[in-house]
Amino acid sequence: MAEIKIGIIREGKVPHDFRVPLTPVQCAEIPHLFPGTTVIVQSSNVRRFPDQAYLDLGVTVAEDLSDCDILLGVKEVPVDMLIPDKTYLFFSHTIKKQPHNRALMQTLIRKRIKMIDYETIRDTKNKRLIGFGRYAGIVGAYEAFRTFGLKHGHYNLPSPSQCADRREMESHLRTIQLPEHTKIVVTGFGRVGKGAQEILDILPIQKVSIKDFVTKSFDQPVYLHIDTHEYYERKTDGLFDKQDFYHNPEHYFSVLPTYVKRADLFIACHLWASGNPPLISKHDLEQPDWKCMVIADVSCDTNGPIASTIRASKIKDPVYGYHRLLHGECDYNDQSAIAVMAIDNLPCELPADASEDFGEELIKHVLPRLLGDDPDEIIWKATITNNGELTPHFEYLHDYAFTAD
Repeated sequence: MAEIKIGIIREGKVPHDFRVPLTPVQCAEIPHLFPGTTVIVQSSNVRRFPDQAYLDLGVTVAEDLSDCDILLGVKEVPVDMLIPDKTYLFFSHTIKKQPHNRALMQTLIRKRIKMIDYETIRDTKNKRLIGFGRYAGIVGAYEAFRTFGLKHGHYNLPSPSQCADRREMESHLRTIQLPEHTKIVVTGFGRVGKGAQEILDILPIQKVSIKDFVTKSFDQPVYLHIDTHEYYERKTDGLFDKQDFYHNPEHYFSVLPTYVKRADLFIACHLWASGNPPLISKHDLEQPDWKCMVIADVSCDTNGPIASTIRASKIKDPVYGYHRLLHGECDYNDQSAIAVMAIDNLPCELPADASEDFGEELIKHVLPRLLGDDPDEIIWKATITNNGELTPHFEYLHDYAFTAD
């Protein structure tokens, strides 16, 4: 069996991403887990793990990866860094025909690269096998409580990016004391929502039912965690049918405002698809009985399901205000402002922890299929380009990939 060389590429997108697909420990494990496989790490002075951390564990660090068979990254690879006729895995952000990555797609075709996008690696039930969603939820929920403290002056938490790791971040979170009547709504039970749940479990917050959340008063902080079938209803009969919703979303409307308007904090971790009914409208936000003045949109769908999410925010400036009556951006301290946290790259705030979690999934779910048997063709179905062509699963990208701007 021929030796397979895996290269860990240097992240070239600006602003720089500090995450890696495999940590030093994981790189050192690969040859033992997959005999005949070696790992070479491209030298970098920006990633969270320095070159020396890899060298200390016997992992080769080099500048030239041209003799590698498979190249692993995280974010989009700048076109001038792409090596022809190689297999690449990274988040390409091309499958929705994103205009800003059209040149990337066309270069992948021109350089005859086999491109496997992490986002498209799914099991036979169409469930994603790898991603940073868990840490988006973990960091996003922390940022939600941080925003709540900033908006109301209860406490002042440091940014996760100022913390050495998740443990330090959680140690800060444990120091806060929420007002006893605090009510929180969380949406979503996917990777992101489950990550947020891990943070909620750290604090003394009681989970309650929809009925109790709506009808009862509490002398302690509580939260309501709901999923799609609980915040969408069919217009004709008030029921929810999953398959019908997927095929006819226009037949449904959102009842989420019924819950969020009673809350003090809303943490949005749901998956929302274009064409689904909006969740919270401008009209909802301007109602006199609207109470919730902090919305942490971890999902970060701008100008989409939640009217107050008018743009993404950044790690260095995580919160902006949305004037719920004038429907525009303002100072989040304004009395009529909803404080919006909508950071679009949350896992980057804890790059070491997020990388370790991602690497574990890569080793468990992807590398065995990539390097060995793949009876369900999981990898092939996730392959966007190969030998200068689009694969059959991604023929819908033809105009995007082959038509000049």
